[in-house]
Amino acid sequence: MKNSFKNLTFPELVAKRDELQKKYMEFRFQMVVGHVDNPLQKRTMRRQIARLNTLIRQHELAGKA
Repeated sequence: MKNSFKNLTFPELVAKRDELQKKYMEFRFQMVVGHVDNPLQKRTMRRQIARLNTLIRQHELAGKA
């Protein structure tokens, strides 16, 4: 999964991050209600969002340089 993010363009990275953030919020609501099969998925999604934020920031800095 890590390497597949590196091949995405800037707009694709932003779209993927937004999609994962929506899924993460829905997952958090499901955890509160108690209908979660795999609670470790929360950590995985959070880390994927962080990876995407890092790549997005790298693209932004590369564009300004």
